[in-house]
Amino acid sequence: MKHMLNYLIIDALIISFPLLFSFTWKIKYYKNFKPLFTSIFIVGTIYILWDALVTYRGDWWFNHEYVTDLSIVGLPLEEILFFITVPFACIFIYENLTYFVKDKKVPYNKFAYFFIGGLFILIGLAFRNQDYTILAMFSCALLFFIAAWRGKFMFSSRNYWLYMLLSFIPFIVFNYLLTSLIVVYYNPNAIWGIRVTTIPLEDFFYNYAMLSFYLLVYLYFKNKWSRNKINTKAN
Repeated sequence: MKHMLNYLIIDALIISFPLLFSFTWKIKYYKNFKPLFTSIFIVGTIYILWDALVTYRGDWWFNHEYVTDLSIVGLPLEEILFFITVPFACIFIYENLTYFVKDKKVPYNKFAYFFIGGLFILIGLAFRNQDYTILAMFSCALLFFIAAWRGKFMFSSRNYWLYMLLSFIPFIVFNYLLTSLIVVYYNPNAIWGIRVTTIPLEDFFYNYAMLSFYLLVYLYFKNKWSRNKINTKAN
């Protein structure tokens, strides 16, 4: 028997507010749909493939009482939509931040980011027999290596860190629903077993890296196309 509060409703709740105000709110979010959906396509495709791999491997699986029978690459439709609704909503948060809060530079040291990336590699290797743990650690390692290599424009921004802080509020709410209702089951052999309420600790690292990658690609294309537009007008 399917439950009333299913995964599809959770997806709808995530996107409802930013979608409602995409065309009417001050920031005119719809004007950024081109870089937004470019980021969703690139980063979302990678994470969907990763998700399909770990689901196939048995790191986690889904409670069929909370999902529809529709699936793509072995994942419920709702899980695919998760990788669209979440970045749509979270980058909406970021755009509101940049509109209402004046940004400031924060200290940035590329060697510190290389060092932190190396630490995540070591932690991942230490728990290499826990499949979800190592992938979560390696995704954070990759993020910090990119931060050291080409990410100064984002990681030196105070609004980036505020974006992450604010995005973790809905993350905790909705992930709590997914894990407390047991929409998603986790293989105990694939994780540390440490939970914050009902949320596996690895999910916090997974979410941090994922939301950062979405924003990184979004800002890259937004800035690139803005510069191209300015150059075209100048010519």
